[in-house]
Amino acid sequence: MTIGTGVDLHSIEKILFGSEPVHISEAARKKVDDSFIFLKDFAKEKIIYGINTGFGPMAQYRVDDDSLIQLQYNIIRSHATGAGRPLPELYVRGAMLARLMTFLQGKSGISPELVDELVEFINRGIYPYIPEHGSVGASGDLVQLAHIALALIGEGEVFYGGKLEKTSEVLERLGIAPMKIRTREGLSVTNGTSVMTGIGLVNLIYARRLFRTVVTASVLINEVASSYDDLMSKELNGTKLHEGQRAVATMMRDDAEGSRCLRQRTAELYSGHHEERQFGHKVQPYYSLRCVPQILGPVLEELENAEKVLVNEINSACDNPIVDPDTDNVYHGGNFHGDYVSFEMDKLKIAVTKMTMLCERQLNYLMHDKINGILPPFVNMGVLGLNYGMQASQFTATSTTAECQTLSNPMYVHSIPNNNDNQDIVSMGTNSALLAGKVVENAFQVTAILLISLAQAVDCLSIAGDLSPVTRKLYDDVRAIVPAFRDDSPRYKEIQQVVEYMKSRIF
Repeated sequence: MTIGTGVDLHSIEKILFGSEPVHISEAARKKVDDSFIFLKDFAKEKIIYGINTGFGPMAQYRVDDDSLIQLQYNIIRSHATGAGRPLPELYVRGAMLARLMTFLQGKSGISPELVDELVEFINRGIYPYIPEHGSVGASGDLVQLAHIALALIGEGEVFYGGKLEKTSEVLERLGIAPMKIRTREGLSVTNGTSVMTGIGLVNLIYARRLFRTVVTASVLINEVASSYDDLMSKELNGTKLHEGQRAVATMMRDDAEGSRCLRQRTAELYSGHHEERQFGHKVQPYYSLRCVPQILGPVLEELENAEKVLVNEINSACDNPIVDPDTDNVYHGGNFHGDYVSFEMDKLKIAVTKMTMLCERQLNYLMHDKINGILPPFVNMGVLGLNYGMQASQFTATSTTAECQTLSNPMYVHSIPNNNDNQDIVSMGTNSALLAGKVVENAFQVTAILLISLAQAVDCLSIAGDLSPVTRKLYDDVRAIVPAFRDDSPRYKEIQQVVEYMKSRIF
């Protein structure tokens, strides 16, 4: 895929999840080269932060001309101080793509060779070892980006072919020369929002895939309950002006098309003579079934807003200072500040947690025979008392949902001054993105348990032939992983397999 100064979410998804190789357009490459040539000339006889000064609070100290290249190596080596587990390769791939896109804006003053090195790492699947802890989100992701920079100069460690190795050995084997530091490459690689943005984009893509599955699952549970179909009607949902709610209702109607399980209120309750004093079938189902458009509508709108924010971020220059050949100037500011991403990741994890809570309540409906009135306890198709169905799986879903609720407390407002108070207010954007990622992963696990339980419910009622084509496809897909069961056996591997199935769904 040839990319220039802008990339959309569809292209990002193909590069990150489809391992689409990246190629740089000539126009973008020229912008990088022009910026590099401009800065090299402009920097003469001037004081420019990070080129001939120290970094952070050390900016008040000038660096001698014969030490300028060493200065750039020093920021990389001194800041490679992360701790904790290594970031997953998909997050690292996202971070490298985000850093590449910043450089392609032509506002960093870096050499085209740095761009080429990053492209080699992305295309060959070389993933720098990046510990999860270290970033306060301003000046961007300094510590974690320093680990990327360390690999680019041939030091540190990388994952290649799933194996952790010395970077120098991998590059030598592949015939790739380590990056040679020029004017300001050390600062430019380490300074910006690229790690939080890369993680955020992965979270968003996964959350979008999960969301669409949850919508279909919500139609399926209403089929199981034989709900009246007006809960998703255009007329009802059109009286609310929220676009997300209307869109979810439309999705549900599309997914329900052709179902013989849903009831029509007009046919059953609005016609004929009714003398019943008590109705055997619920006139209105529980909120977790009936209010899906109202609950998932805000979730959809947040996913759309997160896409806007993250795509804007990846297509922005998040460097400091900003090198601008168009105005013949170098501007000092704070484009490395990760507030947009941090705030959005907090909102995303709240939205995904609410979606998880919906799934947990729907699961409870299926488990509780006195609530649903049509299924055996815990959709147990075996011998009651001897067998246990999905009873223990509900424990997992409940505890995991509770963890999501705790993790949904905001990170964005947890600034702690540091760096001799130079960084006196920070974004904590990468922490926010990592917590959001945990919430998304949890949500997949809860939804997987719901899907297995829904398949069991369908078989308990023998209604597979009456499902809509869309919900029948979801049922069939789950059954291909988890056949109907009566006997007890460990389910943990099947739950994870359903998680992987949902993660791979592309809509």
